[in-house]
Amino acid sequence: MAERSRRPISRAASRPANARNNTLDDAIVAFRRGEPVLVGGAVLAIAAELASERSLRRLREISSRPLSVVLTRRRAVALGLAPREALSGAGAVSVGLAPELSAAVIRNLADPAASLGAEPPGLGPQPEPAAPAADAAVTLAKLAALLPAALVLPLAPAEAALACRRLDLVPADIEAVMRRRAAMAGLTRVTEARVPLADAEDARLVAFRPGDGGSEHLAIVIGMPDRDAPVLVRLHSECFTGDRLGSLRCDCGEQLRGAIATIARQGGGLLLYLAQEGRGIGLVNKLRAYQLQDAGFDTIDANEQLGFDADERVYLPAAEILRQLGFTTVRLLTNNPDKVAALKRYGITVAERVPHIFPANGHNERYLRTKATRSGHLL
Repeated sequence: MAERSRRPISRAASRPANARNNTLDDAIVAFRRGEPVLVGGAVLAIAAELASERSLRRLREISSRPLSVVLTRRRAVALGLAPREALSGAGAVSVGLAPELSAAVIRNLADPAASLGAEPPGLGPQPEPAAPAADAAVTLAKLAALLPAALVLPLAPAEAALACRRLDLVPADIEAVMRRRAAMAGLTRVTEARVPLADAEDARLVAFRPGDGGSEHLAIVIGMPDRDAPVLVRLHSECFTGDRLGSLRCDCGEQLRGAIATIARQGGGLLLYLAQEGRGIGLVNKLRAYQLQDAGFDTIDANEQLGFDADERVYLPAAEILRQLGFTTVRLLTNNPDKVAALKRYGITVAERVPHIFPANGHNERYLRTKATRSGHLL
């Protein structure tokens, strides 16, 4: 009996009841590792950018049904697989794959920086709207900070029943995936500390942790802002390259330091430092977008080539932080009318938009011009 207990559990072993407590976080981690995730109990999904010949063999061992790649509509349009009019539709699209298609081609379907201008072979003639579980797989890729594309294997009912019992397949509930993406997880105020800054010595940082286990958002409270009057506020999305490295490709570092100095000069206010790098697509995908910009795309087209919207940021956490700190009416330091509209949508009154403009530096003229002409920034 002792010898038998040391044998490894088979890959098709039954899933005990207590193993069903896997969370969405487990699924996100598995997806980032390139492992298959059982989405909605109906399909197996792998992040398309992490597809390998080994993962293809593993899927085909489970089922011989046809594989498909699920893409955002923007990525399908960028590949020429759908007309631009398709962008008006909702949800992702599914494209059938030829059985002999290699993992390298699947990866290229997800990543335009890996195959600029290449014509992908072996695809079905027309993409179709993705089923809910396949659509959720693309959203899962976004939650995992990966390119928004998934390799999907739809399972027959008997195959799905067996897959639900396997210990080596992490499940993901469709509703949980979509709820997480909608930023419905609450924020908890964790801690705060006095942190004198070069341009604002009377400052303190307040940390807020999202309920989804993601990175903390920070509120920089400068001075003693009056809760009974509109408070000067800057919403600043983190930018590793601009804020920390001093990159000249954007104006983020100047905006960050300039906002702190402006708020201090005006007697106090808040800067919310939001954990949504690269307009919400993440640092790695932002670097991919830079590759595409170097190939001739502007910042919006580069994001869309990757399959993202021009701006994937969500400002519900910002509104939540303001409410928790006791501020519901603000003077918003921004050039972006979308931020004004977003705060209003989430119940924050914007009494005034305060311009926040910095000159070009010789490297970011096109970036600033695109923000003005295509994103509606008021420069």
